[in-house]
This record gives sequence, C-alpha cells and structure tokens, in this order.
Amino acid sequence: MILEMAADALGDRLAIGTRADGLTFAQVRAAARAVAVRIGEEHEHVETLAMIDPLSPLVPASLFGAAWAGVSYAPINYRLPDDQMQELLRRLDPVVVAGSHWVDTTHDSNAEFHPLPERPAVLLFTSGTSAAPKAAILEHDQLLAYVFNTLEFGSAGDDEAAIVSVPPFHIAGVAALLSSTYIGRRIVPLPRFTAEDWIRIVREEGVTHATVVPTMLARIVQVMEADPDARVPTLRNLAYGGARMHKSVLERALHLMPETDFVNAYGLTETSSTVALLGPDDHRLGLYSDEPLFKNRLESVGRPVPGIEIRIADADGNALEADQAGEILIRGDQVSGSYVGTDSKVDAEGWLHTGDRGWTDIEGYLFCEGRADDTIIRGGENIGPAEIEDALLQHDAISTAAVVGLPDEEWGEKVAATITLRPGVEEIDVDHVQEWVKARLGSLKTPEIIELTDELPQTATGKVLRRQVRDDLLAKYGS
Repeated sequence: MILEMAADALGDRLAIGTRADGLTFAQVRAAARAVAVRIGEEHEHVETLAMIDPLSPLVPASLFGAAWAGVSYAPINYRLPDDQMQELLRRLDPVVVAGSHWVDTTHDSNAEFHPLPERPAVLLFTSGTSAAPKAAILEHDQLLAYVFNTLEFGSAGDDEAAIVSVPPFHIAGVAALLSSTYIGRRIVPLPRFTAEDWIRIVREEGVTHATVVPTMLARIVQVMEADPDARVPTLRNLAYGGARMHKSVLERALHLMPETDFVNAYGLTETSSTVALLGPDDHRLGLYSDEPLFKNRLESVGRPVPGIEIRIADADGNALEADQAGEILIRGDQVSGSYVGTDSKVDAEGWLHTGDRGWTDIEGYLFCEGRADDTIIRGGENIGPAEIEDALLQHDAISTAAVVGLPDEEWGEKVAATITLRPGVEEIDVDHVQEWVKARLGSLKTPEIIELTDELPQTATGKVLRRQVRDDLLAKYGS
C-alpha cells in the first residue's frame, strides 16, 4: 500500500540510488510486482522470502514484493559465515532466497497486493549482543503504526536524499525504506561504511538526511577533526541510535556540524523502530545551556513518539517515580515482542519488557543505562558500565571502550575494561588511566583490569559484543 501510494503520487521521483543511475518509485513498484509474481508462479508453498544482500534495489523490491505476495520478508546478515547463515535459513523454512535477477523494473503486471496478508510482514533476527539471535515477528499493522503516527505522506522535498549506512537486516534499515518511501525521499545506499566514503557521498550526492550508529559517528568525527575540509554542508538532519551514544563523542560532533539538526532515536527490533526521540532543540540546549537539567539531556534518548507509552518498573513490575532506575517497559500499536518458536516478552497488560535499564526525569525524558544484565554488582552497589566508559572516553588517548564485570571473591564482581587508542597514539600508561577514572568516579568504579586491543568485537550494526569482551578477559585473567 505504501509503495502504491508513492508510485501513484511521485512515480517519476528517484527512490533509491545515485542521481545518475537511481530507480524511480514507479520502477521500484514494477520490480516489487515482478518479485510477487515470481513467488506466486514458482514458489507457491513458500512462507518467507529471505534476502541476503547489501542495500541495493533488490532490497526494496524484496520487502514490498514479499508483502505483495502475502509472504514474510526476512533480511539476513550477509556477513555471517555460511554455516551460521544456513542455520538461520533452516529456522525460517519453508523459505526461498531472493536473487539479483529477480529485479525487473519493466514488469507491467497490475496484480493487486494482498490487503490483509496472513503472514507477518517482517521476520528480523535480533543482534544477539548478550544471547543467541531470535527472529522477531513484526506485523504489517505494527510497522504501519510507526509510519502513520510519526510521518506525513509525500512531505519530503524533491531535493531530499538520505544516506543509509545501517544494514538492511537491522530494524533501522527496514524503517528507513518504509519511511523514505512514504514521504518520498531518495535513499542513497552505503553498503560498506567507512567515514571517508560517507563524507564523500554526502558531498557528491547532496545528501540532506542521514542515519548512523554511534560507532559510525565516532569515526566520522575523527576524520573531520583530522581534516578541516571534510565537512558536509548539505546535511540538514543526522539521526543516530542502535546503541548508546557517549556524550563526549556527541559534543564533538555537534561542534563540527553546527548547522545540522541532531536527533537521537531510541528503539528496538521488537518495537518496529523508534519509540523515543531527542530532538534538535534538546541537543542545542544540552550543548550550550548552563542549566544542569538541560545539559544532562545530551545523555537522554528523549521522549516517547506519538502512540507510545513508556514505564520504568521495578523487579515486580510496579511503576517507579521520576529519577528511579528500573527496567524500561514499552506499550503501543507498533510494539511486537513476539518471536519465532519462543515466548513473547509482552505481558498481559501489553507492556514489552525490554531488558533495558533506565529512568526518566521530571519532564519525562528517558535515560537508558544499557542492558539490565550488563549491570556490574560490586560490594552490593549497582554500577552501570556506561558511566565508566564515558569517563574513559574523555581521555585524549582513548578512542573506544567497553566495560564489563568479572567474578571477584571479595566484592562479588570487579570492574574490567577493554579499550582502543585514537589514531596516532601507540601506547598508554594503564596506571595513569586508572588514576584518571578514580579522580572522576572514585575507587569503587575504577577498572581493576584495563586491556588494550586493536578493535572491540562488534555486531554488524556496530553494537559492542559485551559477552565476547567478557569471555576474552576471562580467558586471559581467569575468574
């Protein structure tokens, strides 16, 4: 339905690709119809169309074509080893994998789309930072709820273009396709991210909007700081999300791109994309205001989007007051919480139990501390890794940091950190770093172990694999 609306109203406008060789919305509709016809004629018993590809025209053709045919769409991480990829496909059986030869932009079928498909719209594997990936079930009405509640049809100007460097197997990639199609904004794919390529394409294509994960923004900032000519004057809006953004990196980015509107978008795979937003005015207030309430907002993920309720709950599910930390619960029409072959995380009252820990301030701004199971319990005190990581990242020599808890006989857990150094820095004094953290946070939160590495283990979407960080530290330092 979304693609039909866009193709009818904006058929000649570019939908995906560069200005030189992009496809129009009319061509994407033709390709989606061709995919649907192929499924109906050659794979009538299939329930899921899997897509193993970077962001190319095959992606929107598969997403909308699957919906057209009434089957589920399942984008798979194309960077996985073959055995892991085959295991995910086995879990989706009966399934067929879309191929690049499916994209036929000359297809002239007028086949009607399924108005009420029985199959879920999207099956999306979670990132698996602390457990094995699960296939989240996202229904058509859940995805549409986010689009209809937050966007206006055809509202993008004909000069607008969004660079998408998040992969199509991430919820942000799916949401970018749906949102851009609905408002009529061209997507410029960047399948394999480097900060240099990102800056170059933004400049060459006159990109106005962008979505990145925090690790991407950190690398963009490093390139911009090293090269005064590496600027993006056409960029009007930059959204970031998918993991926690460290305040020190964000402040540097805001100074480097003062004309760009920054937006923090908080959401989960299970919520069909964004459920809370921190807008441009909040970012500027946080950067320039001396008022602590506003200044702290740079560490917030903002307030709920229309149609979403957020509650902070204790271990028994009871609502907590402002400034009290607990589990983040989310409710609304776009919330799923169901998975293939396992129990739902939504309770009887419709609340999704996210497993994220956080709190709200007196004006309802949400602060996310990270996964509840990442909390370090030392001497009976709960310690959030993010606070320690922020302190580490304020050090001029440190580029990235991941903090975890390791077993400790006396204190229950001890604090350990793995760090990487900024370009040009070859070594660092661990004792000095420990004193740096101690001066800011006290001895209880100072890492007892600091390990240096070339690169932190990450998912394909830039989230740090804390379980891998912890396992590597345990293997070296024991329990």
